[in-house]
Amino acid sequence: MSDLNAGLSPESLAQIDREVAKYPADQKRSAVMSALRIAQVEKRWLSSDTIKFVADYLGIAPMAAHEVATFYNMYDRSPVGKYKLTVCTNLPCALSGGADAGEYLQKKLGIGYNETTADGKFTLKEGECMGACGYAPVMLVNNHTMCNHMTPDAIDRKLAELN
Repeated sequence: MSDLNAGLSPESLAQIDREVAKYPADQKRSAVMSALRIAQVEKRWLSSDTIKFVADYLGIAPMAAHEVATFYNMYDRSPVGKYKLTVCTNLPCALSGGADAGEYLQKKLGIGYNETTADGKFTLKEGECMGACGYAPVMLVNNHTMCNHMTPDAIDRKLAELN
């Protein structure tokens, strides 16, 4: 599937330029994670064409950017809903309600993990440790907002806020 609009807005390119400026001129590849994050914020997911665009912009091999985009679970390689909900299901969170929170979300949204609601609003993902075990169960919204103590009531409040 080709993304004919793989290029990025001038605003996103300016953000990438600010990230690149943090590194020596011959180390532009060091900004690849930030550049991919910026591209994903704009596009909402990373198509192969977008990854290639970022690689070309940074002057690195497309495969180098592809390796980063496929290694880290924060990068979405297929379209996701307006709100990507990632529930930590690692053992400490799972034992502290993470598994229950995931099951509740699946029933509430009518989807399983790695699925998106029919209206395109929510995508549900399982996540690796988010480093907040003491606040379990935790959920990350769109890779940027961590929500803690996600009981059914807290989940209902968060979903209402997002609607």
